[in-house]
Amino acid sequence: MLTAGEVAALVAAVVWAVLATFMCVALVKLISLINAATKVVSEVGERTPPLLEDVASTVERTNTSLERVEEITANVRSTSEDVSTVTALTRSVVTGPLVKAASLTYGVRRVMGQRRTLALVRGRRRRERR
Repeated sequence: MLTAGEVAALVAAVVWAVLATFMCVALVKLISLINAATKVVSEVGERTPPLLEDVASTVERTNTSLERVEEITANVRSTSEDVSTVTALTRSVVTGPLVKAASLTYGVRRVMGQRRTLALVRGRRRRERR
């Protein structure tokens, strides 16, 4: 028969064997995980340069478009200034004669009104004298 020390040593050896087996399984899984991560990193490394080239060309096209927009904005600004100048000139050219014509019309109406009133007053005086 086995002594107590031998049984304890046997139990300890079995426990260590089971623990070593679990550690080996864990290491195998860890190695496969590291291999998969390495593949993913290498694929990302292969795909990155074309993506960066696409981004660079997109930025270049965007800059070109922005330059065109700046030109268009400058042209619109210039055109709006020209329209504003033409509007002010038209207003001064048209408004001056219109104001003068309105003033003349008002003056003529007032004089005509005064002449009518004066004619009525003279007519009454003549009637009264008779």
